[in-house]
Amino acid sequence: MQGQPAHPAARPRRTGRPGRHAVRVRHRRQPGARPVSVPAGTRAPAGVRSARPGDVAGRDVAGRDVAGWGPVATPDGPFRLLPVRGGEHLGLLHRWMNDPVVAEYWDLAGPPARTEEHLRAQTGGDGRSVPCLGLLDGRPTSYWEIYRADLDPLADHYAARPHDTGVHLLIGEAADRGRGLGALLLDAVARLVLDRRPGCPRLVAEPDVRNHASLGAFRKAGFRRAGTLELPGKRAALMIRGRGVVGGTH
Repeated sequence: MQGQPAHPAARPRRTGRPGRHAVRVRHRRQPGARPVSVPAGTRAPAGVRSARPGDVAGRDVAGRDVAGWGPVATPDGPFRLLPVRGGEHLGLLHRWMNDPVVAEYWDLAGPPARTEEHLRAQTGGDGRSVPCLGLLDGRPTSYWEIYRADLDPLADHYAARPHDTGVHLLIGEAADRGRGLGALLLDAVARLVLDRRPGCPRLVAEPDVRNHASLGAFRKAGFRRAGTLELPGKRAALMIRGRGVVGGTH
C-alpha cells in the first residue's frame, strides 16, 4: 500500500489489460490486451498463455458469481465484495480516483469519463477481471479488481499456476488509511477467494518494490515475497498467499 501513512493504493502496473488497493500494485491494464516482452533470461511457463482480445477462455474464471460469495467476518465487522455497477458507483469511484494519494499510483485522475472507460474495459470484458467495491460493515471502503493472473500477461513474468487469482486494491477514504485496514482487508479477500474458488491454489499481487507500506500490509495479511519482477513501467515484488495461511503467518 503506498502512501504516507496510508495504504491507499494497491494497484499493479499491469501489462496490456484493463485495470487494478490504493496500495500500489500497479501494472496497468488497458482495453485490448497486447503481447508483452518477456525479460531476458525468463520465459513464459509451459501451458500458460497471455490474455488476448477476443479470447473467451477466461469467461467466468475470475468469479462472475462474486455477488453470491457473501460476507466474511473481520474484527471490524463483516466484509463482502460487491461487483461494480457503473452508473450507480461511478461518482464514488471517480472521487476516489481523483484523491491525490490514489491518483499517484492509479493514474486515473481526470473527468468521470476516464473512470468510466476504465470500468467499462473490465465489466464489458471476458470475465477475467471483476471490479468490485469492498463493503466493510456495510460501508464502501475500498475498490478491488479480482483477476485471473494465469491468463493475464503477468503470467509471462512468473511461474503461474492454473487458476492463480490476482488482486488489486485501493482504500478510498483518507480517514480509513494509516490504521492497518489494508492488511485486514487483504486477509479478508484472500479468505473469500480461497474459500469460494476451490480451484484457485493461491493469490498473487505485484506491488512496486518502493512501496514499503504496501509490502508491509501484504506481509501482515499472510503474503510472502516470492521474487522481484521487471514489469513494464515498474520493478515489482511478487507477493503470494497460498492455502493453509492463517492471519499473518506463512
